[in-house]
Amino acid sequence: MKLDPFPSRTAAGVSRTLGQLLKRVGDVRKEATGDGNETPIHQVLELDDTNSDVPSSIPFILSFNNLTYSVKVRQKMKLPGIINQRRHHHLGPGTVADPVAGESMFTTTKTLLNDISGEARDGEILAVLGASGSGKSTLIDALANRISKESLKGTITLNDEVLGSRMLKVISAYVMQDDLLFPMLTVEETLMFAAEFRLPRSLSKSKKKMRVQALIDQLGLRNAAKTVIGDEGHRGVSGGERRRVSIGIDIIHDPILLFLDEPTSGLDSTSAFMVVKVLQRIAQTGSIVIMSVHQPSYRILGLLDRLIFLSRGQTVYSGPPMHLPSFFAEFGHPIPENKNKTEFALDLIRELEGSPGGTKSLVEFNKSWQNMKHTPNTEPDRHGLSLKDAISASISKGKLVSRATNNEASRNSMVPTFANPFWIEMAVLSRRSVTNSRRMPDLFGIRLGAVLVTGFILATMFWRLDNSPKGVQERLGFFAFAMSTTFYSCADALPVFLQERYIFMRETACNAYRRSSYVLSHALVSLPSMIFLSFTFAAITFWAVGLDGGLSGFFFYLLIIFASFWAGISFVTFLSGIVPHVMLGYTIVIAILAYFLLFSGFFINRDRIPPYWIWFHYMSLVKYPYEAVLQNEFQDPTKCFVRGVQIFDNTPLGSVPTSVKVRLLQTLSNTLGMKITSSTCLTTGSVILQQQGITDLSKWNCLWVTVAWGFLFRILFYLSLMLGSKNKRR
Repeated sequence: MKLDPFPSRTAAGVSRTLGQLLKRVGDVRKEATGDGNETPIHQVLELDDTNSDVPSSIPFILSFNNLTYSVKVRQKMKLPGIINQRRHHHLGPGTVADPVAGESMFTTTKTLLNDISGEARDGEILAVLGASGSGKSTLIDALANRISKESLKGTITLNDEVLGSRMLKVISAYVMQDDLLFPMLTVEETLMFAAEFRLPRSLSKSKKKMRVQALIDQLGLRNAAKTVIGDEGHRGVSGGERRRVSIGIDIIHDPILLFLDEPTSGLDSTSAFMVVKVLQRIAQTGSIVIMSVHQPSYRILGLLDRLIFLSRGQTVYSGPPMHLPSFFAEFGHPIPENKNKTEFALDLIRELEGSPGGTKSLVEFNKSWQNMKHTPNTEPDRHGLSLKDAISASISKGKLVSRATNNEASRNSMVPTFANPFWIEMAVLSRRSVTNSRRMPDLFGIRLGAVLVTGFILATMFWRLDNSPKGVQERLGFFAFAMSTTFYSCADALPVFLQERYIFMRETACNAYRRSSYVLSHALVSLPSMIFLSFTFAAITFWAVGLDGGLSGFFFYLLIIFASFWAGISFVTFLSGIVPHVMLGYTIVIAILAYFLLFSGFFINRDRIPPYWIWFHYMSLVKYPYEAVLQNEFQDPTKCFVRGVQIFDNTPLGSVPTSVKVRLLQTLSNTLGMKITSSTCLTTGSVILQQQGITDLSKWNCLWVTVAWGFLFRILFYLSLMLGSKNKRR
């Protein structure tokens, strides 16, 4: 017999603690996985000395009883069907056409979970099996508190105590079916950022790095530690390695409960086996592992401790894999010796689902078989500890490393909702965003190119405008186009949040950080690029166009462009929080910005806008920066824009000879009783502002309003994240 040098359990069957396993951090147990990779025993940091008063093993049992979950779905019905239903409905009450309570002729109730019961224990893997649509993911969501309490019926308890939502977030982790990772971060960076989110500030940087390195070894990712995750356009790690990274970021704090939605989906046989082998190591250190799996191989089946087979939301088998042959033999369908047990079971279930009676006979047999095989189960000794005390004791033995502290009082008062204060979260979020963006400079490069091209075209198109009446019209056109283009160039910020929406939902679902921290860091990270783009555009256009104001005028012009970028990007960011698709988002952004430009006051003055549309004028984001730059340009009372004969430039008399215009001025002077010569100033900047209807706010007030719009949209973005990212089924 070959002895295991570092058994996960002692001879007495008691699980070794994570602290004890850490003492063997340099040792590795090799497993024959088929690809030569190593699967070290699960290890975490021991933060303090082991308390001899705490029992060596704290058993946990997650029990769920009579779980039932139904949803209303729309039913497609043709017109003859509706007429027939109405006709039957008028026959009187009690007919078969009467809708069930809570239903109508347009909706029907579909039961996704129907009276599901079972239990999962620490040290074991509970696997939920079934065909597609059987309710596997729904059951995982129910156990992980991802279904609203109003919709889910039944009870879920841990050690006979009902788990609160806050407590469950602290002690559990949920690994989604899709691998939601930042593509340009390496494996080591991804796990390190997860450690900085989930591990407390009281834990030193070196210990966090030790935890990450131990986790990399445990997951068999040592060779890929410096490789980027990758995506469709960038080559990165393999599918199996990506899946193990997804698991790693959720087990960085070593949770007591681990939920996984089809962790082997899309993987080859060897990669899938290695993933489940890692899960077995995690379970053997005192965690409860619950996973859904579509069709496990023979090797994977040997790693599973308990199975639940589902068929259309009902339990058709619940028990250990070793009891499958006797179960189906007593049902009358013995499993052939050379047949995979789970494949035979799933094939039989699918065959019964297609029969007239469905799986009703198998469901009823399972109930009777469970009652017949059930023996009074002696509950494991929990040493007289409540759930709260058991969790605290488990923390002291190495579990939930992210929540452990050296302060015993803090340990007894359980754990905070978040591992770090919000400024630490902001710093880590900002650093991660900068790291990921720095390796994908395409977005900023495209925006900078757009600003450079637009600025160059405007500078050459409106080169050195004069102060004639035509120059005034050209300045108005320049400002309207420049301000609207500033907002339109912000539209390419739309995919930024949409690409990481589900990463954000996954991380906030487990309280990795606060939503407010994400919103603030998102705003702070965008500021440097906005400042650079604003300065680039202002420097290209201000002196080339010949705008007025000198250095002070340039400084305000720069500020208003920066405020426009701030308001525009904040507006687009808010839309990305409520619009699920990029193309739909672009359509909405372009349409709304066009309306903003229409009501800005350039095409039609404020006093000419119909009263029923005036509210849109004051909501226009383009209005305030447009009015601000006009006031900055025409604020000098000594600067004249129309002198003497220039009064005729924009009239049909503009083409007549100058001598005729002079005689007309003399005639006009005699009529008005005032002398008007060729040098007489007839229109100053203040007159132009009055003609444009710009009299409400000063240029500085317009600047503050533009900045305030940006803050308002950031607040709305935060509210959209609060309301739209609950990640729960209704």
